[in-house]
Amino acid sequence: MRERPPDRDAPHAALREPPPPSPPAPPRVASPAYVELATTSNFTFLTGGSHPEEYVEAAAELGLAGIGLADRNTLSGIVRAHTAAKEKGVRFAVGCRLGFSDGTPDVLAYPADRAAYGRLCRLLTAANLKGEKGSPELRLDDLLAVLAEEEGKGSPGEGGWAGGGSAGAPEAPARPPAGAGLRLIAMPPPRPGAGFAALLERLADAAP
Repeated sequence: MRERPPDRDAPHAALREPPPPSPPAPPRVASPAYVELATTSNFTFLTGGSHPEEYVEAAAELGLAGIGLADRNTLSGIVRAHTAAKEKGVRFAVGCRLGFSDGTPDVLAYPADRAAYGRLCRLLTAANLKGEKGSPELRLDDLLAVLAEEEGKGSPGEGGWAGGGSAGAPEAPARPPAGAGLRLIAMPPPRPGAGFAALLERLADAAP
């Protein structure tokens, strides 16, 4: 039986020093929270490429803080997106991308309460009735008129509003200012100019 040849490195094995410890890993910096608010689904014809629920699923996979759906002049996809958001545990915001027929840049509208949601629905309904199928007639003056409406009292339990005036009931809070509850985001054109700055000023005056 042949003997195993001696290990030439054996005498030096004891002299080898252990490798130096690795430097500590740098502390992880948390990514800033991000919410996509300009999402357009396939309910916007020839623009969006995916179903509303698919965008919500993607938001969950990417770990976004939330997602808002803003299809052009329609709220048709919000039910499907809201259902998917509840299943995935994703924060969801109901919105609409207002496209104007008078050359005004697009404006994202996100209602923050029921009253604002109702005003947004009325605005879209009126625009569709005035225009042809698939081409609503929406002008900036229409949006400004809606923002200038006085809000009535909401339903009980909504935003602190009380429905009646029965004896012993707490005093109802002051009526909110015009435009309260409707959050607007003006989308800048490729080359914003003086006209876009004027639009921002008009929107700021109408919905402070």
